[in-house]
Amino acid sequence: MKKLQYLVRINKDLESDWGASVPDLPGCVATGKTIDAALRRIQSAIALHLKGMREDGVKAPQPRHRSVTPRRTDRLVDFYATIEVAA
Repeated sequence: MKKLQYLVRINKDLESDWGASVPDLPGCVATGKTIDAALRRIQSAIALHLKGMREDGVKAPQPRHRSVTPRRTDRLVDFYATIEVAA
């Protein structure tokens, strides 16, 4: 089975859990008490999101390989990681 790697944005506000979102899959988000929990949940969320797109007859977007420039934000933590999922 083909594997795809999606870029995932990880962030945390001062008074919240960790959040994860996928720029290439709008609306695909997850949260967790730890970074590891958020990453596990976003991996499942990506797989579910892609499955739903396939079932709806919508072609899933290919991950765009792009460079990421760290930037300062109002968030306590804001960085990127990649998640590999079976396509």
